Amino acid sequence: MSNLINDIDKLLKLLKLKTCLTNYLLTAEQFEKEKRSHLEFLHELLLRESEQRQQNRIDKLLRDAKLPRNKLLSDFNMARIPGLAPSQIQNLANGDFIDRCGNILIFGNPGTGKSHLSIALAREWCLSGRKVRFFTAANLVQLLLTAKEDLKLTQIIKRLDKYDVLIIDDISYVPFERHETDVLFTLLAERYEMRSLMITSNLAFSKWDQIFKDKMTTNAAIDRLVHHSSILELNATSYRTEEAKKQRKKEEEKID
Repeated sequence: MSNLINDIDKLLKLLKLKTCLTNYLLTAEQFEKEKRSHLEFLHELLLRESEQRQQNRIDKLLRDAKLPRNKLLSDFNMARIPGLAPSQIQNLANGDFIDRCGNILIFGNPGTGKSHLSIALAREWCLSGRKVRFFTAANLVQLLLTAKEDLKLTQIIKRLDKYDVLIIDDISYVPFERHETDVLFTLLAERYEMRSLMITSNLAFSKWDQIFKDKMTTNAAIDRLVHHSSILELNATSYRTEEAKKQRKKEEEKID
């Protein structure tokens, strides 16, 4: 019997069936006691193996996404945002737009939940097996600039092409120089109708010349992004400001 178990262990290791290797003996004992069939036993082992591999893949997708915080879609208060339809957010969370190489553009003042929503949507796509990557605009531009200096910009853009969605957070947060926005525009142009982007911004399109510096580049960037895009406008007061006011009110009530 021990020789048989050793052989089974070796075969499962060879086939890289780690979950089966961990569970087959206990599962066999359980199924024998319950007088369940060999086919049911095999089905149970393969089901566990499949579920664990799927979970491992999701865990890897989440790690590779580099999401800065763990934000959930269920925690995003859509009722705060006038005109924001929950059905639209759910459709975007389903990720069908990714197959069409569409984009999502999220606008709003600081504190309205742009980053929360972008992270939460990215997390949903990871759970459904999509490859995504989160960047702040500043970090992405630095990555592209370094690659350009090393004559590897094409290789970096090709490497980023493996991601179904690139998230560029706070594109208007850093006042870029012309050579910085040039590499950013190159990336946007390369992904046009090939892969998806999700971008958050504090600035309306009318002020994007502050980002891309000249009218021609600004118009070209907007034209590529808007085509096949969903635009979300988070027109609300700052969530952080509201929370600060609530906290201050509680402290004042305690003093009274």
